[in-house]
Amino acid sequence: MHKVKIILATDHAGFELKETIKKSLENDGWQVEDFGAYSYDKDDDYPDYILPAAYAVAQSPNSRGIIFGGSGQGEAMAANRVKGIRAVVFYDGPDEIIRLSRRHNNANILSFGARFISAEKALKMIDIWLKEPFEGDRHQRRIEKLDR
Repeated sequence: MHKVKIILATDHAGFELKETIKKSLENDGWQVEDFGAYSYDKDDDYPDYILPAAYAVAQSPNSRGIIFGGSGQGEAMAANRVKGIRAVVFYDGPDEIIRLSRRHNNANILSFGARFISAEKALKMIDIWLKEPFEGDRHQRRIEKLDR
């Protein structure tokens, strides 16, 4: 079992990808907590799932969140309203973006635009994101300014 708990949340647009990622993470021995959606409902609203997940990540320093939506943008915006959350959006760009989100920003939530990324690419990026360390130093000073 891994030391970090993974908190998941999505709306309808990311539901299928979340389910795939959840199974893979559990199979790899990660402790996963799912904040929904628990079934596909085209009329659901992402804040109903994303905000409780973001609060859970903020209250548990030994956790990270992975959230999903059609674009991932609204989901990251919602999560970033919670003090202590540093959510980043990833589509299908260079791997270095994932690395920098951890090294320089200590990102604790990763938001995927499910309409723009395959499950295989998302899993590869999650693996990098979970392993990449935070550099601290001047980057820690900047994060502290965000939380004031």
